Amino acid sequence: MLLRVVVDASTRVGATSSRLAKRAVIAEAIRSAHSPEDAELAALYLSGTLRQRRTGIGYRSLQSLPIAAAESSLTIADVDHALETMSTLAGPGSATRRREHLESLFGRATEDEQRFLRGLITGEVRQGALDGVLLDALAEAFEVPAARVRRAAMLGASSAAVAHALTGEGEAGLDRFSLTPGSPVRPMLASSAADLPAAWEGRSGPAAVDGKLDGIRIQAHLVTDDDGERRVTVYTRSLDDITARLPEVVEVVLGLPASALILDGEALVMQDGRPVPFQDSASRTASSADVETLRARWPLTVMFFDVLHRDGEDLIDLPTADRFAALEEVAGAYLVPRTVTDDLAEAEDFAARMLAAGHEGVVVKDLDIPYAAGRRGAGWVKVKPRHTLDLVVLAVEWGSGRRTGLLSNIHLGARDPRTGEFVMLGKTFKGMTDEMLAWQTTRFLELERSRSRYAVHVRPEQVVEIAFDGLQRSVRYPGGVALRFARVLRYRDDKTADEADTIDTVHELARRMGVLES
Repeated sequence: MLLRVVVDASTRVGATSSRLAKRAVIAEAIRSAHSPEDAELAALYLSGTLRQRRTGIGYRSLQSLPIAAAESSLTIADVDHALETMSTLAGPGSATRRREHLESLFGRATEDEQRFLRGLITGEVRQGALDGVLLDALAEAFEVPAARVRRAAMLGASSAAVAHALTGEGEAGLDRFSLTPGSPVRPMLASSAADLPAAWEGRSGPAAVDGKLDGIRIQAHLVTDDDGERRVTVYTRSLDDITARLPEVVEVVLGLPASALILDGEALVMQDGRPVPFQDSASRTASSADVETLRARWPLTVMFFDVLHRDGEDLIDLPTADRFAALEEVAGAYLVPRTVTDDLAEAEDFAARMLAAGHEGVVVKDLDIPYAAGRRGAGWVKVKPRHTLDLVVLAVEWGSGRRTGLLSNIHLGARDPRTGEFVMLGKTFKGMTDEMLAWQTTRFLELERSRSRYAVHVRPEQVVEIAFDGLQRSVRYPGGVALRFARVLRYRDDKTADEADTIDTVHELARRMGVLES
């Protein structure tokens, strides 16, 4: 399958806002795949992801590329082979060899293909082909009920694997996907509400209110072999196997009264009864070097909030209340803080206690729904306090996909009152409407001071109100902190850059959050 087919499809998907049109384009591209392997790669690339988790290729390597080819000849298998080769290079001389492979790959690509590959490698293919659209497209391409496709993707943890199975075997290929302890399952996701009254709206009966912990989402699997040996595997939210990094979780699960389990939960570092900043919990779970030393310094606490399987019985289709009852039986000593109530005031009191204890907020959960893995819906609604800052735009990157030709990703800075300069805190392209994108493209070209290949550097005059979930320490940015999950609320034409929030304000907020020392 030529890369050109995928690039053309991606361009067409990015050119429309219609979900139905996107679905039709992707379905057409998947149907044209010559093999199950091509279908799997096409599904991955159209959703903006690679088979390789790491390629070793950074932004700097993509700044200067060879002259583009005049005609298309690359296949998606060629691309996958080249990226796989580059991902395995290591040791002395590997950087040079990786550069040679990269230049060879890009030298065979046309200009449009180079642009697509650059976005694919950097994770910036944003043409609106989200996973839900891809799954609907697979259902259309193979004339299979969408519910069957979604369930297969949930249990198989991969939409691309579903594309492979459908191409090779048709609907019968979906039968191979089942809930199996030891094999990761896509996690159920929560939608968001601005506050508890909004999350509570429309409820007529009791709901569970869970503490939202600021740790690492984990999925723990317990399997007992035929010889009686019990084995635990721990996966992240993105379904990476991190068992070796989390011996505390393994020990807890091995101690539970069951022979087979799939548990959904959170791992975090607690000190003096309070969670440490997310960054520290993330650092603890991200490293596999000298785990025992890390464990002594940052011991993990594990808490579970759902169970999907227990001792041969699949529980995902049971109502939430039944799953919670089963979870309490098997892991009662390791449950997240939870209250079940039909009283909004009681829920708000519980949420206040969670925030006072240093946690992120709460998640409101319906008691009568199944476990809907991989999807955001009204069944789980998270409520977290929202922080806002008025910051100044320092530069803007050109968009890709639907945003090609528009200035999209904005660089954000806080004012340093001592120097009058601006200290960068991060970037965001989230929260922008089509109207906002059009407006900011015109606005920032008016403020242009200089430009590079991918960005326009602007005079620091435009103030923007940014919402964000928190702060984290950063060695990348000069202020020592960076925004977490930043998104645009509105542009503030009523404020000048001199009225923007200062880096002192940001540092004080970071100290209150425990990110910086007081």
